[in-house]
Amino acid sequence: MSGLCEGRVVIVTGAGRGIGRGHALEFARQGARVVVNDLGAESDGRGASDSPAAQVVQAIRDAGGEAVANGDDVADWEGARRIVQTALDTFGGLDVVVNNAGFLRDRMFVSAGEDEWDAVVRVHLKGHFCVSRHAAEYWRNQSKAGQAVDARIINTSSGAGLQGSVGQSAYSAAKGGIASLTLVQAAELRRYGVTANAIAPAARTRMTEAVFADMKAPEDGSFDENAPENIAPLVVWLGSTEAREVTGRVFEVKGGIVGTSDGWRDGPMIDKGARWEPDELGSVVKELIEKSPVPQKVWGT
Repeated sequence: MSGLCEGRVVIVTGAGRGIGRGHALEFARQGARVVVNDLGAESDGRGASDSPAAQVVQAIRDAGGEAVANGDDVADWEGARRIVQTALDTFGGLDVVVNNAGFLRDRMFVSAGEDEWDAVVRVHLKGHFCVSRHAAEYWRNQSKAGQAVDARIINTSSGAGLQGSVGQSAYSAAKGGIASLTLVQAAELRRYGVTANAIAPAARTRMTEAVFADMKAPEDGSFDENAPENIAPLVVWLGSTEAREVTGRVFEVKGGIVGTSDGWRDGPMIDKGARWEPDELGSVVKELIEKSPVPQKVWGT
């Protein structure tokens, strides 16, 4: 195989199904050697199986590519270390980490339980931290040893993380945290030759099929804008050497649409030049809101 990522070594977490599976297959099609990480859990994070990752690895090998399966938990510190070590031991290096693993425990905020909150934030936010942290240490050591590094972290946020989503407070909070984490990674790791970007994908997966009936595949053979495979091309490009100047960005992607998310930025300000009295601020806040763009709607409202 040859292609845009010829010879690069890539970890894709949560690569046994859906969007992650599409990433792994496309990276391999473009010449990358892939660590296919997947715990094999159900869509709510319960259970485990090695078959989804093994099936993706077999599909890559059947097509002439190189891949190895890994079943470690991304949010376990030592498990995440083993994921990175799998790439180093099997392929002799690491160039790209795609953090994709995650699951949902949908619940209205007032009904959310502590265990559900902890489980969702753990797999998404801590999982992004753990795998990237071990990879970043490897790349920093390479850079300090005088070796050229041209590495990538590609994180997975969500429209829920950028705008919020009714019934998904934990998921939205974690995905919003991932967007902010990406900005910090980009700022801190560039000196070592590492870029960090995030995507906010929209596609049909196990997590969305049960909620969004309009995401079903068309029966007339027309373009399936919700197919999870549509997300992979942007991720593969971001993982390539062509993307070395792109960092600290959040991209929204669905079907044939690719866009950037503008994110939080400073808005209108009023400076009194002294301490405000509480009863002065009613008119000030009203003026600031009138001068500010109307916020995007929260998903589900």
